[in-house]
Amino acid sequence: MSVIRSVTALSLALTTFGSIAQAKELVVYSARQDHLIQPVFDLYTKETGVKINFITDKEAPLLARLQAEGKNTPADMLITVDAGNLWQAEQQGVLREVKSDVIEENIPAQYRAESGKWVGLSLRARTIVYSTERVDPAELSTYEALADDSWKGRVCLRTSKKVYNQSLTATMIETLGEERTGEVITGWVNNLATPVFPDDTSLIQSIDAGQCDVGIVNTYYFGRLQKTEPDLKAALFWPNQEDRGVHVNISGAGVTMHSKQPEEAIKLLEWMTTPAAQEVFAEVNQEFPANESVKPSDEVAAWGEFKADQINVEVAGRLQAEAIMLMDRQGWK
Repeated sequence: MSVIRSVTALSLALTTFGSIAQAKELVVYSARQDHLIQPVFDLYTKETGVKINFITDKEAPLLARLQAEGKNTPADMLITVDAGNLWQAEQQGVLREVKSDVIEENIPAQYRAESGKWVGLSLRARTIVYSTERVDPAELSTYEALADDSWKGRVCLRTSKKVYNQSLTATMIETLGEERTGEVITGWVNNLATPVFPDDTSLIQSIDAGQCDVGIVNTYYFGRLQKTEPDLKAALFWPNQEDRGVHVNISGAGVTMHSKQPEEAIKLLEWMTTPAAQEVFAEVNQEFPANESVKPSDEVAAWGEFKADQINVEVAGRLQAEAIMLMDRQGWK
């Protein structure tokens, strides 16, 4: 009888040890590049001893993988860019609700899902970039003004197929209405100097090379290029400072619906909203911290302060379908 008890006790001890060991490792699916998240995970492991295994891929394959794996997924967390993508993940049922005083204290409401299923970790402004050789900043004012005839043959745009432009359009629909947004997009398209670009980097380089004078880009693309090309003949302008402010979007994360260690995953998510992690996010990718108590890097701070649009970024997902259809109707390729 005592032998049976001993075996049972040993079995329970091994089971408990296994649970503890398992809790020392988390799996993250990430649409962010390795070098942008590795420093954050390394710091968390150093501080807590919890190892982070992560798999990187594009947003769509990761979402498809989570759906296909269902309850069998090894993933505890999903990290991706743009509120539109996070909203889609929420709608597809792959994220769970998280109620956390820590997160609510650290991250403003407009950068969190009302449902609690995802939270912004870093910010990027999608703003105007212009040629410092051919444009006087006094000529610039709003996103809408780039549709004016004075910019005919001077505008560059990235493809409408990218979620960043879809989210910008969605927030414009929410603020300006569908009809006015359609008029603005028609003006942008009519003012194009070149066919649309596949990415923001080539758009900025086109301005530097003289192919066009103004465009709309995410700030961190400008920051990356400025680091490698300090003599870049382009600069950022903050539009709509007299009304709604600059369009701001996020990169963010949520705990997966079928995480085997949701409490440990929540601890990681909470930690990523704290100053220690936020400073790393801001530094490695030229982004703005989502936690307003944390200052941006010196390079980002040098661009100057601006008024940001206070609209909840959830709009980017909720109106994504309408935005895509509108962009298509107005001929934005």
